[in-house]
Amino acid sequence: MTGHVVVVGGGLAGLTAACDLADAGARVTLLEARSRLGGATFTFHRDGLAVDNGQHVVLRCCTEYQALLARLGTAEGIALQDRFRLPVLTPEGTRTELARTGGPAPLHLVAGIARYGALPVADRLRVFRAAAAMRRLDPRDGALDERSFGDWLGQHGQNAATRDALWNLISVAALNCDAEQASLALAAMVFRTALLDRADGADIGIPRWPLADLHVRPAEKYLLTRSAEIRLRSPVRGIEPTATGFTVTLDGEKLDADGVVLAVPPDAAAQVCPAPAGLAAERLARLGAAPIVNVHAVFADQVTELPFAAAVGSPVQWLFDRTDVAGLETGQYLVVSLSAAHTWLDTPVAALRETFLAELGRLLPAAAATPCTQFFATRERRATFRQGPGSGRLRPPARTRLPGLALAGAWTATGWPDTMEGAVRSGHEAADLVTTHLAGGLR
Repeated sequence: MTGHVVVVGGGLAGLTAACDLADAGARVTLLEARSRLGGATFTFHRDGLAVDNGQHVVLRCCTEYQALLARLGTAEGIALQDRFRLPVLTPEGTRTELARTGGPAPLHLVAGIARYGALPVADRLRVFRAAAAMRRLDPRDGALDERSFGDWLGQHGQNAATRDALWNLISVAALNCDAEQASLALAAMVFRTALLDRADGADIGIPRWPLADLHVRPAEKYLLTRSAEIRLRSPVRGIEPTATGFTVTLDGEKLDADGVVLAVPPDAAAQVCPAPAGLAAERLARLGAAPIVNVHAVFADQVTELPFAAAVGSPVQWLFDRTDVAGLETGQYLVVSLSAAHTWLDTPVAALRETFLAELGRLLPAAAATPCTQFFATRERRATFRQGPGSGRLRPPARTRLPGLALAGAWTATGWPDTMEGAVRSGHEAADLVTTHLAGGLR
């Protein structure tokens, strides 16, 4: 394939599409408005620490993201469990865990749920009944997208205890919203794909390296070695179809392109996408946004041996040991990841410090007796789209009404939640559409 393709947006979706297009033989120009690549997954440095803006977990079922890392030569940058095991910290200060056995799905979870100490025995039996019903749901059924996951849980015998200690433990992290506000279709997709349909789907992978070293800089190098042009601080102001392709307008400059991949957030896509493409700005605006807040605490000494854990009955949702990843040589660096974080989005750092150091001290007794030497917060106001009922019909497909112009981004209709896996899958689909168009095939 020959031709010039402009990829607008240097996040994970845009980087994936650009790599695919370069490998297909296209001349690629990647335009990024910011001074860095990475989009919603990036690394910055603060007081000697390599800090990721968000704590991203990879599951074994996230096959396309892992394939991208293998392609970039960074697959060893993920520490992937041999078998799913999630340590859970309880309000009583004890530890329990969710884990799987080596049996086939769904029997692989039976023993783990039966021993799950965050729930009374009677509530563990409730979980089994709902899990059996969940396996019968088809996430592709549009009717499920119109329903709330919380309503479905209520109709299937789930009480506040099972929601807080199990269902929300997973769904809040995966969907960035509480079960009451989550789309049943997306929830079914998460639980079936990760936990119920295959035994190893939920095996957890934690980055060993900062995101910049895991996929941002390696993708940049991959593209440059394939003669792609990467331009930072290059906001796109408009895209117009022409008789032979497209004109991409920047500040004081126009680029001619045979194809375009538009891999930017939905609001930005609505601003620059040409009207004939059929992208409705009002519809995209209704997707909304949901925040994620990360609380970062560096302790003078080690306070836990856990590489990661979830918590129930606590403002702490998930915590991660980032000591080695961040390059810290002494002490321990913990990050508390808070999804659906509207409560904490505008909370002053001093108040966050008071709340979360006390909580960490309660959950991890050694933290109460160890000085905290650094404390700060990172906030992503628009970390994901709002993954509630009705969001499925608002997500546009990668294909637009203009041949040669494709959309990419985890907010598009990938069938996946707004995750790194969804972003990579969207990048592949957009690149395939443009490649087929340039080759003269049907879209």
